[in-house]
Amino acid sequence: SDMARASLKKNAAVLKSVLKDQPSVKVRVEGHCDERGTLEYNLALGERRATAVRGYYATLGISKAALSTISYGEERPVCTEADDDCWAQNRRGETTLKAATAVRVPLAQ
Repeated sequence: SDMARASLKKNAAVLKSVLKDQPSVKVRVEGHCDERGTLEYNLALGERRATAVRGYYATLGISKAALSTISYGEERPVCTEADDDCWAQNRRGETTLKAATAVRVPLAQ
């Protein structure tokens, strides 16, 4: 969606700034799903979601070497109600940072 792309563009700008200051930082894109479907299906879906976000970050100029993916499938829901609003919240990609020292994250512009 346009809203998701806009959010990822903002993330990418912050990530570029972090990586410029701290090139050893690793960026991990986590794929998440709602509870519907089998565990295997949801793990694959989460991986596709994470891979799509990683690919988009790469097109925005983030080094592929800094990017990795992981799928949590349905295992880490942010909402536990069985309804469309909740399922929509659980279908997401999250961007996390890993570093040996504290990461200085600039304020979004």
